[in-house]
Amino acid sequence: MAFPLFFLQLHLLPRGLALPAIAVSTALLVGTLWCHSRGGSDGGLQLAMVLGPVFGAVFAVVTGLAYRALFVEAENQRAVADQLRRARAELAKTQHDAGMLAERERLAREIHDTLAQGFSSIILMGRSAEKALDDGNTTAAKERLRTVQDTASANLAEARSFVRGLRSPDLEETGLVDTLRRLCEKTETEAAARGSALRCRFELVGTPVELPNTYQTTLLRAAQASLANVWAHAHARTAVVTLSFLGAEVTLDVFDDGRGFEPSTADDPARGDGTGVGLQSLRERLSALDGRLEIESAIGEGTVIAIRLPLPADEGAA
Repeated sequence: MAFPLFFLQLHLLPRGLALPAIAVSTALLVGTLWCHSRGGSDGGLQLAMVLGPVFGAVFAVVTGLAYRALFVEAENQRAVADQLRRARAELAKTQHDAGMLAERERLAREIHDTLAQGFSSIILMGRSAEKALDDGNTTAAKERLRTVQDTASANLAEARSFVRGLRSPDLEETGLVDTLRRLCEKTETEAAARGSALRCRFELVGTPVELPNTYQTTLLRAAQASLANVWAHAHARTAVVTLSFLGAEVTLDVFDDGRGFEPSTADDPARGDGTGVGLQSLRERLSALDGRLEIESAIGEGTVIAIRLPLPADEGAA
């Protein structure tokens, strides 16, 4: 009965009390064995009477402490595993939230740079067509309504491509150079339909290289946003879009001879009606590709939007 008693004491009592209790129990066991042997032929305390209880006590203590250490270690591992599971769950939630936020920002940029500009153009062209009808100029009205149809069709294609997560349908059909050239022609045509004398031309510098889809889309959106700002705010007579391939980088410069503005106001926050996010959206696009945006402008002296994108190593080498 003494041996299981040792384990019971180790289990129920704190270590500071369990060890003295085991020592007392061992001493009592040795004394009991000695008293019991006094009536026998030997009549004295034998070495086995001491070694047996002492060995059992030591074995019980070592085994009990080892078991307790293993139990504590198992509990610690369980606690660590619980913390790890909670950390993984929190990390997964954080990554999910970050992904949702990034996707929301991407959607906002795409809507602003494509659909919103297209709808704005449709509204302006519709008003121009209405004015032409009021003036009795049915030929001009038909041309502007045809432009409205073309813009609406382009917007529909952009929306479908947008839902599929693909690049611009214009880039799917032709390369970046031809797409930018057509964009300039379209900008000039729409400006003329609205009664503006804006002349928009495209220039190419260097030998074009095949760019990744993200680069082409970013440069196209930059040109679209810049030209939209030109006809909406600059009141310019000339706009020039220059695409340059300069060794290790590709650049896009959009110049206009409009009324200009104070560059420090370009960092103003977006307005509550959803406008004023063009340059902010462009900066975010460029930042994702390690590009940079520079704005040179002054009141009455026009504006230059300069975009610099470092080419991937393989493209730059080509």
